[in-house]
Amino acid sequence: MRQRRSIFGALLTAAVAVSGVVAMATAGQVTAAPAGGYLHTAGNKIVDSTGATVRLTGINWFGMETDNKTFHGLWSSRTWKQQLDQMASLGYNTLRVPFSNDALKPGATASGVNDFTNPDLVGLSPLQILDKVIDYAGQKGMRIILDRHRPTSAGQSALWYTATVPESTWINDWKMLAQRYAGNTTVIGADLHNEPHAEGTNPNATGACWGCGVVERDWRLAAERAGNAILSVQPNWLIFVEGVSCPSGGLSDTWDNDPSNDEDCGWWGGNLSKAGEFPVRLNVANRLVYSPHEYATSVFEQKWFTAPDFPANLPAIWDKYWGYLYKNGTAPLMMGEFGSTLANPKDKVWLENLMAYTGKGVGGISFTYWAWNPNSGDTGGIVGDDWTTVNQAKQSILQPYLLPPTGGGTTTTTTTTTTTTTSGGNGSGACKAVWRQDNAWQGGFQGSLTVTNSATSAVNPWKVVFTLPAGVTIGSGWNGTFSQSGTTVTVTAPSYSPSLGAGASVALGFTANGTASTPAGVTLGGASCTA
Repeated sequence: MRQRRSIFGALLTAAVAVSGVVAMATAGQVTAAPAGGYLHTAGNKIVDSTGATVRLTGINWFGMETDNKTFHGLWSSRTWKQQLDQMASLGYNTLRVPFSNDALKPGATASGVNDFTNPDLVGLSPLQILDKVIDYAGQKGMRIILDRHRPTSAGQSALWYTATVPESTWINDWKMLAQRYAGNTTVIGADLHNEPHAEGTNPNATGACWGCGVVERDWRLAAERAGNAILSVQPNWLIFVEGVSCPSGGLSDTWDNDPSNDEDCGWWGGNLSKAGEFPVRLNVANRLVYSPHEYATSVFEQKWFTAPDFPANLPAIWDKYWGYLYKNGTAPLMMGEFGSTLANPKDKVWLENLMAYTGKGVGGISFTYWAWNPNSGDTGGIVGDDWTTVNQAKQSILQPYLLPPTGGGTTTTTTTTTTTTTSGGNGSGACKAVWRQDNAWQGGFQGSLTVTNSATSAVNPWKVVFTLPAGVTIGSGWNGTFSQSGTTVTVTAPSYSPSLGAGASVALGFTANGTASTPAGVTLGGASCTA
């Protein structure tokens, strides 16, 4: 079908399986949580309990929806905490967690956990592992969105229910999760069902429609039933509602081989063109967030990718399918999935244009990129097969739009400095530094300091030092480990990328408290940088 994108591809086979069955435990309270408490909506914005605008700039970490029933990559040589540390350090402030109802069953067993690397997860149920991830993410200031991705680990479904997983199970499992994490402000909401889409052809369409009024197929009505059930036990959650692919569910989509009457269909979960006419109605005000999905030509060759006016045609397409809801002030948007391998040059153009469309700064459209995982068959990941090395081609496009988590995790304050040994890169004129202020607000600002090694050899490990005016303090930072002593800020290389090669650059992004200021006296490996 033309709207379908490929599913993950072959999943990696887990090398280590967890033995034993553990009963489901109740959730404990996190030891720290993101600032601002629970979130709600105001017009087309997401805001915190103080009324401050919040933009979710996150990433998907999948696996809990598969046969492993827990996060992928736990079989690697890295601990689960190291992976969350790296996500936060790169600037991702939100984690979207796909799951299947299989993972929620009593007696469900997680597999694919390396008992040497992650001994603290051995023997835990899928939900108990999720508890630990939520707790640690909260300590780092990250937020969690739970995504019902599949009814079973076997695969996605066009509708929110199947013959073996009825609607009652879908809703009851959501209510269980809402009760489990009640009072835990790290968990901010429910993405009700992943990628409802069309199936069948006229006159026997069986897929998800929007506003058609058929109870068994109308996704808008189902989202209301589930959303209101969740809000009845957890009124503080946001309810994330995806689109469909074809508003009719497939009744008029190419069934008669006559292109003149084809329905205007889009990506699975990506078509919210009828949400303005038929909005989702929730019993608790200011809780609805629409969540479209958007993919590139390498996932599926949609007709607009071959149009003669590509990529100038893209904003109008996004406006039509979902962007109008944001531009009209109807509701906030959180683009739950978008991604690409970037193997096709068109995909890079698409991603750059898409990010520009979302806008920069706090007031832009929220998003969670697909995916952290390298084993996504149609998009690959932000990290490579070693679950460590960052795909800089992707990250460099996303980086200017990321707002790092607040409340801990990526920044430390200390009165000591670190001494490093450099290989090359020393001496006057060995580096260049460019400062860009991305945002400012009362009492703080955000920007990026791009440092280029202009020497003829690598600096390994690299270290950047700069000064800020008295009273200005680093709030959070990414792409390096930040420490501050008085007015001096030191940024050391992360363990996953210690070397800065000749001609290479690193963009050191950070937020700071105090009057917006330009970093001064920048050095790389002890060498003074020129502007």
